[in-house]
Amino acid sequence: MNRFEAEVRARGMTVFAHIDHAAGAAAVGLALRPTELLIFGNAKSGTPLMQSTQTLGIDLPLKALVWQDPLGTAWLCYNDPAFLARRHGLDGADNTTVNAMAAVLEAIASKATTRP
Repeated sequence: MNRFEAEVRARGMTVFAHIDHAAGAAAVGLALRPTELLIFGNAKSGTPLMQSTQTLGIDLPLKALVWQDPLGTAWLCYNDPAFLARRHGLDGADNTTVNAMAAVLEAIASKATTRP
């Protein structure tokens, strides 16, 4: 998650929250394997989409989850912006923005999950 967050920031995006679910679980006496959520975005890209289809506000800003499975492998997952657009019935006029968001998100994920 640290590499993912660093790349998000390096690209000029805003990090709204970094939530450590495992720490939250520990605070109430429960165990949870490492699980972190990052909420991030860029208002310049997201706002026009919400102006077109305001319900996208439930899914924007973007989110990424990094979690550890029982074997100790770390995983990164996120919702593809194209999926979010379809979910909210966004018309094809905004495909350029959605495709650009998807490409940036894929690049960030690729960089974060590739060993230096």
